[in-house]
Amino acid sequence: MAATRLPTTTPLLAGFCFLAFANPVLAAEELPALGAKIEETSVSGISSGAYMAGQFQLAHSRIVVGAAIIAGGPYGCAESAFAGLVPGANAWRAINGCMAGLLWGVPDPRALARQAQRLARNERIDALDDAREDRVYLFSGAEDRTVIPSVVRAAVEFYGALGVPKDNIRFVTTYRAGHAFVTEEDGGACELSAKPFVVDCDYDQAGDLLKHIYGALKPRANAASGVFMAFDQRPFTRDLANAGMSGEGVAYVPSACRAGGCRVHVAFHGCGQNRDEVGDAFVEKTGFAPWADTNRLIVLFPQVGKGFGNPQGCWDWWGYTGSDFLTRDAPQITAVHRMIERLAEPPSGR
Repeated sequence: MAATRLPTTTPLLAGFCFLAFANPVLAAEELPALGAKIEETSVSGISSGAYMAGQFQLAHSRIVVGAAIIAGGPYGCAESAFAGLVPGANAWRAINGCMAGLLWGVPDPRALARQAQRLARNERIDALDDAREDRVYLFSGAEDRTVIPSVVRAAVEFYGALGVPKDNIRFVTTYRAGHAFVTEEDGGACELSAKPFVVDCDYDQAGDLLKHIYGALKPRANAASGVFMAFDQRPFTRDLANAGMSGEGVAYVPSACRAGGCRVHVAFHGCGQNRDEVGDAFVEKTGFAPWADTNRLIVLFPQVGKGFGNPQGCWDWWGYTGSDFLTRDAPQITAVHRMIERLAEPPSGR
């Protein structure tokens, strides 16, 4: 059975989220309460989503057991000492140092680890003892010219400086991938760095990162059989100024997870990779769903939109939503955490 797909529609219509594939979908529904195991949450992301995955991991390390950083650098890389004095200082540092690795912005992993320690001491992020127990997957494609390999290596060194054991860190550099999420058989040519930023390198990246984070998994399903459910993100952002989130997100819900007891994996898209730009390519073609079906895993695909200061629809890793962007108080981190809390609520009738 093919996975049911619930596409985006106008907000004036109403519908029911678990419709059959052949039926028209009228609108996104509320994100359901599914009794998920919030304390076994994991995160992954590519590009700006990689930075957001690292930010969310440290902000909420009490519930996060592992993170995957694909084509991204270390936590806090873009925060400039001149951020409050020079307009655009963070953006300059992000582009020049945290992507291109140019001289005056090259990340210093040890200094960034000390910055994270200060934020933890000030209770702006969770205690780092929890993060030190996490399992971390990192990936850099040999043909990636957008976020160069040395920047991703700085993220590896950051986790080491933070105290994450070497055995908990997996750094994959053996594929000639461009700036993209890598799959076994879907997407463009391996070396491409172009929309939808999904490439075929004969490598199951989704499976590899999930196995590194969670350990041994059951074999993936031959085809996804759960539900790709479009849901309304607005209830999670109504009191958050300048969150920059899209109206709808997507959750993949295996049939076995409707009764509760599943884990949650959050997959953050990259710049220019949200549903408005590439449709459901990142949601459906990255290969998470077949692993989710057989391993009791809900996959959350939150979506961020374009806006002033964010013309490419990137997650906030340089401060366009405000100075709290690295902390638990960041609007986007708050919104996604609320989504996970919603998934963790007991299912109706229990």
